[in-house]
Amino acid sequence: MKILRLAVTAAALLLSFETSVQAQTTTLRIGLAEDPDILDPTMARTYVGRIVFASFCDKLFDIDEKLNIVPQLALSHETSADGKEVTIKLRPGVKFHDGEAFNAEAAKFSLERHLTFPGSFRKPELAAVDHIDVVDPLTIKLALKAPYSPLVAQLTDRAGMMVSPKAAKEAGDKFGLRPVCAGPYKFVERVQQDRMVFEKFADYWNKDNIHIDRIVYLPLVDATVRLANLKSGGLDLIERVLATDLKEVQSDSKLKLSSAIELGYQGVTLNVGKDKAKGPLSQSAKVRQALDLSLDRDAISQVVSNGEFKPGNQWVNPDHPYYQKAFPIPKRDVAKAKALLKEAGVTTPVSVDFMVSKGAETEAAAQVIQSMAAETGFDMKLRVTEFATSLKQAEAGEYQAYLLAWSGRIDPDGNSYVFQKTDAPQNYSGWSNKEADKALDDGRLVTDQAQRKAIYEKLAKIVLEEKPLLYIYHRRILIAHTIKLEGYKQMPDGLVRVVGLKLK
Repeated sequence: MKILRLAVTAAALLLSFETSVQAQTTTLRIGLAEDPDILDPTMARTYVGRIVFASFCDKLFDIDEKLNIVPQLALSHETSADGKEVTIKLRPGVKFHDGEAFNAEAAKFSLERHLTFPGSFRKPELAAVDHIDVVDPLTIKLALKAPYSPLVAQLTDRAGMMVSPKAAKEAGDKFGLRPVCAGPYKFVERVQQDRMVFEKFADYWNKDNIHIDRIVYLPLVDATVRLANLKSGGLDLIERVLATDLKEVQSDSKLKLSSAIELGYQGVTLNVGKDKAKGPLSQSAKVRQALDLSLDRDAISQVVSNGEFKPGNQWVNPDHPYYQKAFPIPKRDVAKAKALLKEAGVTTPVSVDFMVSKGAETEAAAQVIQSMAAETGFDMKLRVTEFATSLKQAEAGEYQAYLLAWSGRIDPDGNSYVFQKTDAPQNYSGWSNKEADKALDDGRLVTDQAQRKAIYEKLAKIVLEEKPLLYIYHRRILIAHTIKLEGYKQMPDGLVRVVGLKLK
């Protein structure tokens, strides 16, 4: 009997200890709208991937709520009078997740990897860089081919993410399977389409502001399922809440909503240069203009978001300092659209392979576009595709119209150059225009806002006439989380920053 009591007491003590340990270990579970592509900052291109990178791959610079550029792994930067040299001072005492030191040599390696790695999506973002010099152990100098005003803004995103030279050299093109960076959390595991797990990095340079032990990212494409999991306690935070679900979130006392108008846009990319079928959209700007005039952007916003999204017609939103007011949002004009189709000499209905990535909001927008376009003579044949697959097909030109969102960058160059410049990696349209190319290049040479805005006005005139891409609206970033999560702030870039967060 005495032995039994001792066993029960021991078991109780053990259970108490385990409960105590579990209570001390906090896990933040984040529901994502998609599964990211490769977790290699040099090769990655998805918005949802940027959300994940924010937890484990620090950049040279970051942004604050007002879009000011602030230090992260770099402490400061200075640009020479001629604009062709940028000197960057680095933060001391930083380590990568494998214990290797972050220094000028490592920063040089990361930037050169972004520039030279086969298939790099960062190469065009850093194309102005001629070479990188190590000035001293904590200083690098970027020598530029020409002045490049968006450079430091580019370094607030994946182009500025630093990777361990040792790990990257050993892994080669497999680095994304087990990435090693210098962020607050280190990679543990990834199960495709299921989960990504990260744990707190004990030697993080800002470790005193890391209060959560583990982060688990769970891709759940269905927004209704994401919200249900948040309400039931299965998740702690979800991104891309449907605007139509706002009232449900706001009426739940256990949930909190954070929002901001995005820097990017939702648009329809039109296959101009890669359309193997040579359909009317690719052959005639008038047909593309007709499709644009078929659309009522205010109505699309009302149907898709209850009016929460901001209608737009350019690569920056109407409140942005670089928005071109000379080209206001066009009103729907069915009669003019039909006249343009007649002028183009096409037979209606114009059949269009309309690729759309899976997701309630995207599919709803596509259906409204389909319905509106039908009234003017377009037969938009919806083809719903898994997101990563849709990107590959867009790259290969296997579509005619593609409803695609861009999360946006703080500088207008980041919303335009990679999509509009001839042969740029994300120019899925395959569009090419020499005057547009010149404007895109000229916009990078000057820093004065008035001068740059005049250059972008020339670009807007060309793009809005040729219409390789129809800009439709700018989404409101909607993040919902449990009230147990403290310290969360929503930035206009839509990323989920984990530094400073606490979970009760």
